[in-house]
Amino acid sequence: MSSRRNFLHKITLSTMVLPLVANDVFSKTVYMHNPPYQGPMLKVAIMGLGSYGNRVAEAMQDCKKAKITGVISGTPSKIKTWQAKYNIPDKNCYNYENFDQIKDNPDIDAVYIITPNALHHGQTLRVAKAGKHVICEKPMAINAKEGREMVDACRAANVKLLIGYRMRFEANTLEIIRMRKEGELGKVLFFQGLSGFRIGDPNQWRLDKDLAGGGAMMDIGIYAINGARYMVGEEPIWVTAQETKTDPIKFKEGVDETIQFQLGFPSGAVASCLSTYTMNNLDRFFLNGDKGFAELQPATGYGPIKGRTHKGTLELPHVTHQTVQMDEMAGIILEGKEPVMPVGGADGVKDMVIIDAIFEAVKTGGKIGLSL
Repeated sequence: MSSRRNFLHKITLSTMVLPLVANDVFSKTVYMHNPPYQGPMLKVAIMGLGSYGNRVAEAMQDCKKAKITGVISGTPSKIKTWQAKYNIPDKNCYNYENFDQIKDNPDIDAVYIITPNALHHGQTLRVAKAGKHVICEKPMAINAKEGREMVDACRAANVKLLIGYRMRFEANTLEIIRMRKEGELGKVLFFQGLSGFRIGDPNQWRLDKDLAGGGAMMDIGIYAINGARYMVGEEPIWVTAQETKTDPIKFKEGVDETIQFQLGFPSGAVASCLSTYTMNNLDRFFLNGDKGFAELQPATGYGPIKGRTHKGTLELPHVTHQTVQMDEMAGIILEGKEPVMPVGGADGVKDMVIIDAIFEAVKTGGKIGLSL
């Protein structure tokens, strides 16, 4: 009897503890592969060792198909820290002046560019000329012209150009895309995308027009643009936009604080979106069809993403977005894998065309036609 009581007690404790550890277990183990992965490995150099570069590097420790083999930075102390942490040899470390030498380094297949927006164009052209694949953070450039030149350079060099659209690999997002494609939402009528946060340090590069190419739109606003496109499942044909600026000292000329914009689609669906650097608690996508709806809130944060539809709550397990992204991108580069949603440079250019048009609509107050 005593043994039976002890057994039941242990089972009860296990049942109580399980929910507490479930999410942690999922995030750490759902991406484990059994048997161990034996295929090709993408060897990646990270360019730009700031906060997001560190986030990507940490996430890549759980990748099956990609690993960090090199670094590119203008700060020697950061290089030393990364070398010690990720076991990177001296011969795989470069600065912004000499990184063209990666051309002769077989330890590097691709460079992930995680630098200020205005640097992406020139750095991509140099990496492509060195014969290495490019993964570039979004926005890919500061305008569509630069984006097209990046696509052309990578095509001429016969290397891949991929954009860091991590949400295009996220499980809850992909489930809503599946539902929409299979007609479970009916005819799509409306999308709302709210993307924003209250930005801090006024001296950071994100508030420097020369480095950022703008303000909130070139940072958080691109999520709403990209989300409108993949959630609706069409390319917009027109855009209107209005800017609000309450702090012209912090948000100088050419650095947008808040922009509301509206998109129209060929089917008649419309989107209403907000991009801001002055309000918190804005990370929501809502898609409405004539048979149902889908919502993500948070929609684009680092996770876990929360979703619900007219059929109920979405409860797909959270896996670190950058881990999934880098493994999927390794598959695209090394195996020719086709993702559910494209993440190539040509798709990045479409976002830049829309951003250019949004800035034009703010200036003119008119409706700008789009041809993507």
